[in-house]
Amino acid sequence: MTEPGNALLVEPDAAALRTAMGRFPTGVTLLTQGCGHAALALTVNSLVSVSLDPLLILVSVKRSGRMRPGVVRAGSFAVNILTQAHRDLCAEFARPDRPEGMRVMRRTGAVEGFTGNSVMPSAAAALECVLHAEVPAGDHVLLVGRVTVIHPGAPDTRPLVFHQGSFSGLSPIEEVS
Repeated sequence: MTEPGNALLVEPDAAALRTAMGRFPTGVTLLTQGCGHAALALTVNSLVSVSLDPLLILVSVKRSGRMRPGVVRAGSFAVNILTQAHRDLCAEFARPDRPEGMRVMRRTGAVEGFTGNSVMPSAAAALECVLHAEVPAGDHVLLVGRVTVIHPGAPDTRPLVFHQGSFSGLSPIEEVS
């Protein structure tokens, strides 16, 4: 550790970055590819809106994981934005032994979307995408998707938020006068 001025700096490593990024709250999504017996699902909190013209989003997946080959092969995926009611699904689909195939469909209540990927009607919203680009990024790959279908989702839902290693909710900010 070094100490210029009054600031205490930490040498960057994976643990320090994880701690620092844990201070940044994120929404939680379920990335899906395929449907029915071929369905795959993965908890992802790296959803980013990239462009409005064209409509592009980005998710980050582990380079060596099961999801990337399916997305690349099919050329499409869906992102289901989870609500507070989906907390158990978030944990279940973050595990290495997460369900696949028809178990994905049953556990999530998903239906087949227009792109052939699983879409959750109970999600806060769902975005169906065709793969626009695949960008290597260290031990992960950034999947950039062109949004082709937007499902507005269940009304009056509260998003699932992850912050400092646990789930959290949103509360209104008081106006300062």
